[in-house]
Amino acid sequence: MVTTGRLSPAIRTDLLTFGYDADDIVTGALGDLAPQPGWPRPILLDAELLILVTDGHGSAELDFRALPCRPGTLLRARAGQVLRCVGSRLDATVVRWGIGTLRGLDVDPDAVPAYRQLAGEDEDAVISEVSQLTVDADRHAGVRAARGLLRHQLAVLLLRLALLPGAPQLTPRPETAAFQRLRREVERCYQHSRRVADYAARLGCSARTLTRACLAITGRSAKQVIDDRVALQACRLLAATDEPVAGIGRRLGFPEPTNFGRFFTREVGMSPGVFRAAREQPLPIRVVRPRRLTARPDAG
Repeated sequence: MVTTGRLSPAIRTDLLTFGYDADDIVTGALGDLAPQPGWPRPILLDAELLILVTDGHGSAELDFRALPCRPGTLLRARAGQVLRCVGSRLDATVVRWGIGTLRGLDVDPDAVPAYRQLAGEDEDAVISEVSQLTVDADRHAGVRAARGLLRHQLAVLLLRLALLPGAPQLTPRPETAAFQRLRREVERCYQHSRRVADYAARLGCSARTLTRACLAITGRSAKQVIDDRVALQACRLLAATDEPVAGIGRRLGFPEPTNFGRFFTREVGMSPGVFRAAREQPLPIRVVRPRRLTARPDAG
């Protein structure tokens, strides 16, 4: 879970928090996520989600990427990402679980694509499994003995999604291990350090090794990868919370608001205030995509 301190009440939804343990599997409707009709602003997610669109047409904006939605669209959203959905009578089934829900099971939720348009037999199979999971989650809500059943049902669903034809498969490369180690360390420490040398020291390698790995995997240097992560978090907090700009800067390691403003403008292409104002506009609008952020929709 990404901890962001004081957040707008708009992001606290019954589907995500009310009456459930953090690792419970809960199902609901897309409307349960919306803070207000029309989704006037994104929400900052504090749980893992699968969203299967069942009716209507519209758009989902996941970490500032606009994704077209219609029946059969599947979204995989992660804790810490920002989400907004808008469309004519757009409806969906939402499956929510915690970061630790699947611990101990041989399944990688990150292998599921962030966006997929299902069709044919694949769509039928996924709809069937989501429907059964929804029925069982409702029938056995709060029953501890049923948690094993729900965990295995969710694991099977995620495995099926990861194995669908056309799902991206990572090709092992010599640099992959170093890059993944850096990404995990950045997730832990991006609020405290943006220096490549600090991460190299923690990981027991050279800064050159990290830069070589990042260039091979992303085409960007290690310093750029770190700055991208900080800028992405700044965008998330500006878009989905009411926290003052200066407070967001301090949270991300900028004691001086001026330095945070300069960093943000350099990385994103506009000032924090302009970015926040743009995110408060209703969809559909021209999506203001941070110009230098390279995180895919499925990046944490």
